Amino acid sequence: MSESRTSLPVAVIGAGPVGLAAAAHLVARGLTVRVYESGETIAAHVRAWGHVQLFSPWEFNIDPAARALLEVQGWQAPPDNVYPTGHELVDHYLAPLAATPALASVIETGARVTALGRLGIDKVVSRDREKQPFVLTVEAHDGRTRRDLARAVIDASGTWATPNPLGAGGLPAEGELVLADRIVAGIPDVLGRDRSAYAGRTTLVVGAGHSAANVLLELAQLAEEVEGTTLIWTTRGKDLSRVYGGGAADQLAARGDLGLRLRALVESGRVRLAKGFAVTAVRADSEGLLVDGEMACGPRTLGPVDRVVTATGQRPDLTLTRELRLELDPWLESVRALGPLIDPNLHSCGSVPPHGHRELAHPEPGFYTAGIKSYGRAPTFLMMTGYEQVRSIAAALAGDFAAADSVQLVLPETGVCSTSRGAESSAGGCCGGPAPVGVDACCADDAVAKAETGTGCGCSPVSVIETASSCCGKAVA
Repeated sequence: MSESRTSLPVAVIGAGPVGLAAAAHLVARGLTVRVYESGETIAAHVRAWGHVQLFSPWEFNIDPAARALLEVQGWQAPPDNVYPTGHELVDHYLAPLAATPALASVIETGARVTALGRLGIDKVVSRDREKQPFVLTVEAHDGRTRRDLARAVIDASGTWATPNPLGAGGLPAEGELVLADRIVAGIPDVLGRDRSAYAGRTTLVVGAGHSAANVLLELAQLAEEVEGTTLIWTTRGKDLSRVYGGGAADQLAARGDLGLRLRALVESGRVRLAKGFAVTAVRADSEGLLVDGEMACGPRTLGPVDRVVTATGQRPDLTLTRELRLELDPWLESVRALGPLIDPNLHSCGSVPPHGHRELAHPEPGFYTAGIKSYGRAPTFLMMTGYEQVRSIAAALAGDFAAADSVQLVLPETGVCSTSRGAESSAGGCCGGPAPVGVDACCADDAVAKAETGTGCGCSPVSVIETASSCCGKAVA
């Protein structure tokens, strides 16, 4: 090899907020960098949800090294207390950052990295592995494929492009792929670009996170403006405390407000809610889509609806790193060291202890996962977490391990925090066992609740979806 490994660039995959911050920190450290963005413009994934307002204000959305590059060019930061939309984040921060002289020449858009490996050796070979440069297979915008070399790789490619399917088992539900033209993943622009697809129609929203909350609130606003617009919400779990949030106790006021508005929407009856519904199939009939699923007390069908919005989160694309030695959490697919700290089975805080290059490294020397991809399938990632991650990684790559190990990260608390999520009751089947013979209830707990209060126990959608006369087997119009 004619050039030494140390003269090669650090490859950053993804030109979103965290990827560009990584480039800024590397440049500040005097390291050569190359940024690969698969989209035709920088921050293409952010543009996909650009109509959505962030629940963190500008104060938390600007990386310090990026700010330094921008201010040299006379850039002025937006007010700290203003909440930008995704489009505003790009227009007022990320696009100017990418255009700075320090970064403009090192960013390549329309360049998709499809595979990573080591020069001349495969995943099995251990001897002198750390001495071999990384090889990136790159598909350029003109369709040609090439191989680039790098001394180290920071994967900040995110997870937006690989959403979780509608099926509750982690696999596409039966019929999901065939009916994909009526099933939308992510956060459609209900009040803007996509308005005609939802106005005057019935939409089922699946998911229990902030993405689902945003879609539901926009659909509710559309329903006020256009007669016949109807929304149904279903969640796989029954505990909605995470999405309802901590309200006034949330240190990010807009995040707390989002949950309060969603709770008020449900309590007003303007959205019909089916909790504990695990989607198994979707099918079409003459009236629309019917969504089949399992509840604790048996099968149920929701519909007919015109469209389904799947807001069930994302997962990392692991095909990129098949030839690298990674250490991932077995179920979250996050960086392994982060798994126990962010596992939603155990934590509801939305916060994580400070962590840096050591936690984000893998058995593959010189390879790091950063940004939301480092969290795998776990939710509640904040940009400021990614900024501190790449600051630490850049310091480590520059050999400044004192700075790399001095990780400072304080995240705003959600106001909803526990370290052990209570298991949903499964004893005896649905909520305490079957209902007594002759009683109009879906289970024992439901029968007791109806006898005492006149309403159900909440283990089925009966208490919210009043068009259904029992827990199972009825379609929700």
